[in-house]
Amino acid sequence: MTATPAELAALIPDGATLALAPDYSGCSLATIRELVRKGASGLRLVGLPQLGLQADLLIAAGCVAGVETAAISLGELGLAPAFDRAWRAGSVTVTESTCPAIHAGLTAAEKGVSHLPLAGVIGSDLVGLRPDWRLGPDPFTGEPGLLVPAIRPDFLLFHAAVADRSGNVWIGVRRELMLAAHAARRTLATVEEVVAHDLLADDLWAAGTIPALYVERVATAPAGAAPVGLRNRYGPDRAWLAAYAEAARDPASCKTFIDAWLRDG
Repeated sequence: MTATPAELAALIPDGATLALAPDYSGCSLATIRELVRKGASGLRLVGLPQLGLQADLLIAAGCVAGVETAAISLGELGLAPAFDRAWRAGSVTVTESTCPAIHAGLTAAEKGVSHLPLAGVIGSDLVGLRPDWRLGPDPFTGEPGLLVPAIRPDFLLFHAAVADRSGNVWIGVRRELMLAAHAARRTLATVEEVVAHDLLADDLWAAGTIPALYVERVATAPAGAAPVGLRNRYGPDRAWLAAYAEAARDPASCKTFIDAWLRDG
């Protein structure tokens, strides 16, 4: 029997490190709404590898203490207004990163090691902003190397199209979710529907399926990725997103907008 988005939100304690998908990769807005409703606080968000609407809503609601991400924006609508305001005010800390470094950190956690070497970021200003990254020679080649520490989120939260009754979740081409599920301590997912057939019994489904071994709870939430949309199911609600981007520029209108979203959801 599946859970509800509210039950998933209840599992995420204040202060947890929460990995979130970018807007194109399966966002559980149904659970984000419940996190805002319950007054979550002190969350530390990790982008996979970037953040979007989910993060901005949580920041606007005062739920977030810090973010680690390669970027955060509303895509073609520009800056994430609540994040930009919170960052300038110093109410949210930012651990700056880049896509390869986040993937390297998650891969290290997946493999159960403390770090992973990375070469491509060496020479950028970003290295000087990350005292937890270590520079040193490659022991095999003597070439410069960068050691990126493992990233092990307390939770991964995402939305997908399908799960089966055993708790296996199909993510299709979104392989970053598979990586993050292996790296995170606990994984929570909402889905459009639960099907009767075993997703792992058919290779066409199994290749894009996270086994239930890595998924703690699944909640059924039709249209649970709205308003950002879900690949091959439904598109983004562009009018809603544009209205949010406009309202979020001002703290008072942002609060009014989010209160309406909570009330109508």
